[in-house]
Amino acid sequence: RTQYRASGRLAWGASRCYRGGADQCGPPGVTALSSLWIRLTGELAAAPAPTVAGTARCMRVAWSTTAAPGAAAKPPRAAHRPPRMRVWSGNMDPRAAMREAPAGTAADTAGGLASELPSSKSPALEFQVVAVQGRARSSRMKLPHVTAETPMFMPVGTQGSVKGLSSEQLQDAGCQVILGNTYHLENRPGSGLVDEMGGLHGFIGWPRGMLTDSGGFQMVSLLHLAEITEEGVTFQSPSDGSRMLLTPEQSIQVQNRLGADIIMALDDVVPATAADRARFEEATHRTTRWIDRCLAAHSRPRDQNLFAIVQGGLDPDLRHISMRDLIARDTPGYAIGGLAGGESKDDFWRMVALCAEGLPPGKPRYVMGIGYPLDIVVCSALGADMYDSVYPTRTARFGVALVPSGVLKLKNAEFSEDFRPIDPACKCSTCQRYSRSYLHNVVTRNQPSAAVLVSHHNVHYTQDLTRSMRRAIEGQVFPEWVRDFLRGMYPAGDVDGWVRDALTVAGISLEGVATAPPPPPRPPGG
Repeated sequence: RTQYRASGRLAWGASRCYRGGADQCGPPGVTALSSLWIRLTGELAAAPAPTVAGTARCMRVAWSTTAAPGAAAKPPRAAHRPPRMRVWSGNMDPRAAMREAPAGTAADTAGGLASELPSSKSPALEFQVVAVQGRARSSRMKLPHVTAETPMFMPVGTQGSVKGLSSEQLQDAGCQVILGNTYHLENRPGSGLVDEMGGLHGFIGWPRGMLTDSGGFQMVSLLHLAEITEEGVTFQSPSDGSRMLLTPEQSIQVQNRLGADIIMALDDVVPATAADRARFEEATHRTTRWIDRCLAAHSRPRDQNLFAIVQGGLDPDLRHISMRDLIARDTPGYAIGGLAGGESKDDFWRMVALCAEGLPPGKPRYVMGIGYPLDIVVCSALGADMYDSVYPTRTARFGVALVPSGVLKLKNAEFSEDFRPIDPACKCSTCQRYSRSYLHNVVTRNQPSAAVLVSHHNVHYTQDLTRSMRRAIEGQVFPEWVRDFLRGMYPAGDVDGWVRDALTVAGISLEGVATAPPPPPRPPGG
């Protein structure tokens, strides 16, 4: 059974999901489905069915009385209810659920396609979940410059440019949204100049979506050059030593001039590995006070979407407080911040799971700073939608290529006479034209073309990865897809313990995949 909320009351509806082209299952003589019927205040109310991409379909609680040719119509009654299906609920023990059903059945295909999928509409953003399976979901997010599909990965162009790649190459790789950084762009070339050039889109010649960070991350990356007070954060420029005060109001004003589709609130960021709980508590409440200042300063709400950022470190209570206070502000979307900063993977996934479950289901959930493919898959299984990181392009500049089995370190001598492409299944221009042997040659000689070629492949890989996840969720085969992905990453079956635990909470069985003892946990930051 699946739980629905309507008019503040709990209503229960049963759903049964199946695959196939024809309506061949259900009560005798019934071929079509009606909308889900939910019992509310003693009456039956019809809820509209969503438009869902893919081949998966959803059987609703009430059956249509349209009969097949030559068959008598039968009204729905108890005898003709669809068979019950065990569906994951957040209040259930996932291990118990998976003991009750084998892999590939209801225990790891929890939820199917929900009958009434979450959505929201803001002046500059429309968000619609189109398919769910367990906690994972596939969605459409309409922004001023693009209708993005999630889960999605966003490459980082810190100073308005993704290093080594042109806008055309990013489009060719399938990128939907790219990032710019408020602090660095205001430092050079300045938001005023960018505004004169038509905003970031015109400045860099990018026709699709853009997101700008608030500058808050620099409180961590440039901590030795930053001084944080209630007013804001004062940075010392790493280039010329000049001082720059960034307040919530100034951060938003700069981002308004940059003109990105999504702009981020200035938050008080504390490294996750810090041991001072009082500092985390201060940052959590300051982040809430600063979001109010950001909202008041935001002058373009009809053109740009201001996302709030959940803080609280690794403390569940502080995370809940942050979510409660930020959800009350009803921003178009929410980010999960303060992670990917050296904490253990166990702490990392638990905070993602907690926040993804606690944030509004009808709004986008953005886990900041996530770029490892395995992390993207696990976070998507836990219900997150958006990710960004410099990792794919930064690691490319060291000659490291992303592949389904992990990475290829192209500097290694083993590739000097390997005439295969990086990934024979990849359709990027690098894999279509160049061999590992050639790339080994240019990488080891530090040729500028090496970073371009491997960066293009790595970005293409992240887009293929998230595209494949969306198709799997919409096709209702996401658990099988995850198991196939992990077979490539862990051919010996030694799946990391944190991955096993996270996917157990996500309701995905690893039977037949995690066949060997996990390796010892890596230390935080490892």
